[in-house]
Amino acid sequence: MTLVARVAFGLLVIATFSAFFVAQRLKAAPLLVQDVIARPVFSPNQDGRKERARWSFLLKRDDELTASVVDADGDEVVRLVDGRDVPAYDRVELEWDGRDSQSAMVPDGTYRLRLGLREQGRAITLTRAAQKDTAPPRPEVLSIGPETDTAPEIIPRADGDPAEVRVAVAGDRRQLKVWRTDVRPARQVLGPVDLPDGPQRQTWRWDGADSDGEAVPAGTYLVVVRSRDQAGNVGESVADLPPDPPYGEPLPGRGGIRVRYLSAQAPTAPVAAGEPMRVAVASPGGEFRWSVRRAGSGEKKVGPERRTRSQIVRLRAPGGESGLYVFEARRGDEVARAPFLVQGEPSRSVLVVLPATTWQGRNRVDDGGDGWPDTLEGGRPVETARPYADAELPDDLADLGAPLLIHLDDERRRYDVTTDIALGRGQGPRLAGRSGVILAGEFRWLSDEVQRGLRRFVERGGTVMVTGPDSLRRSVRLTPKRLLEPRPPADRTLFGLRLGPLERKPGMPVTLIALDDEIELFAGTEGRFTGVEAFEPVVGTASGTEVVAAAVTEGSQRRVLVGARVGRGLVVHTGLPDLPARLDQDPELAAFMERTWTLLTR
Repeated sequence: MTLVARVAFGLLVIATFSAFFVAQRLKAAPLLVQDVIARPVFSPNQDGRKERARWSFLLKRDDELTASVVDADGDEVVRLVDGRDVPAYDRVELEWDGRDSQSAMVPDGTYRLRLGLREQGRAITLTRAAQKDTAPPRPEVLSIGPETDTAPEIIPRADGDPAEVRVAVAGDRRQLKVWRTDVRPARQVLGPVDLPDGPQRQTWRWDGADSDGEAVPAGTYLVVVRSRDQAGNVGESVADLPPDPPYGEPLPGRGGIRVRYLSAQAPTAPVAAGEPMRVAVASPGGEFRWSVRRAGSGEKKVGPERRTRSQIVRLRAPGGESGLYVFEARRGDEVARAPFLVQGEPSRSVLVVLPATTWQGRNRVDDGGDGWPDTLEGGRPVETARPYADAELPDDLADLGAPLLIHLDDERRRYDVTTDIALGRGQGPRLAGRSGVILAGEFRWLSDEVQRGLRRFVERGGTVMVTGPDSLRRSVRLTPKRLLEPRPPADRTLFGLRLGPLERKPGMPVTLIALDDEIELFAGTEGRFTGVEAFEPVVGTASGTEVVAAAVTEGSQRRVLVGARVGRGLVVHTGLPDLPARLDQDPELAAFMERTWTLLTR
């Protein structure tokens, strides 16, 4: 061994022995800081629980104390005490709000307290750490009903069993709530229900009863599970209750349950008169009665009332002329209605189109099983064939479409009938070869195919009557089974009319006065329409659209009943939501409808 190597080896031996004796000395030295207490976790998230880290301790000797919070790397985050005289055995209590010296919130992690004892020339880092944790637990609703079925669970079930709700929930104070989401605003109907401690994965069963033990109404429901972690953070499977997801976004998890006591789904396309048809009926309670009637016929049935337990009712479409029919199922106090259209012998003149896209676009039913209704209003894809919420007719049909068709029937007008969805799919009557089209209802959304077809129809000489407010401003993509990609409203309608907001004047009826009338739209009327309770004014037009007839509000001169030239054709925009319901009561509106029919059939 060389001289240099021997010297190095000797120094290493000396250093090793020195370190050993220093360590022994420190072990033998009395503790300088005693009785240390620390809060193990804290969560400065402004919820009032465990907001601050806390340390307390005793010094064995009088000293001048400096205390700093340090991170896992030993770097100072913030100084809590700087040069405080502390007597021996006088308890020191310190708090920290999770912020650094610049008042910025530090990341979640492990933090310790480092003490400086000036008179003893010592620095000590306490071993008891504080864990900053602001991340809430993430409880989940994994599935409801069959685990492989992505559709929402439907109760009551045919076998009478309750819905099985599978959850994954960590932490303490585990609870569960049920919300009804197809009403506005959504409201809680059950809970909180305590879940047992133990395994994270659990199954909870719901029979459809609310907090009072009463059966909840038919509708869409959401199961929400929550828990609290050691830091006091509360997590829920759906945050920000009551739920209100962003436009086009689903709720997290699979918490959807649909409560349905009786429902009926009729064909979505027109059925030829006298041809076989089927109606799907869900009746978990067993036997039900069913009947068919034509809209406007009151209690007059088409054929006898029948009883069955079958989930598929097979019948023949009523014969005779085209029209709107209602299938009705009854079981006890429960009633389910479904509209369907019958196409009689073709008239080849006027086609009445009903807005099935808008009906389903507003139908507050959950398709995806997340517990939130899928609607075009919410930016969600919707299925085109599904029973209507509350098992009732769409409001738009009852208020606009049905009264108009009933009036045409009473006046013995012959027409063909379809829906915008059937028209877009090429099912049933077409636009070709006709002189006029009535859009009977509110066409809030319309597929691209039908929009293009209607525009061409008018530009080539056809006449279109628009009866519903806020129509023809939004488009949607139609697929074989769904409606997708609802677009925001354009500033003008498909035919270039710019509409003002709907105005209601309850108790202050408005009078409309006919002015310019190049096409004799108001021929046969006295030119005054009184008692108008609501109206939608036309406030402008696009290039290529020319107003050729208008009735205006008395005084403010806002155009409401409007006839416009588009290409070689005409568009009659009524702007009166209550026009269909008043046709059998108001001679002036009935005369206006008669003149419009003449324009449609010329």
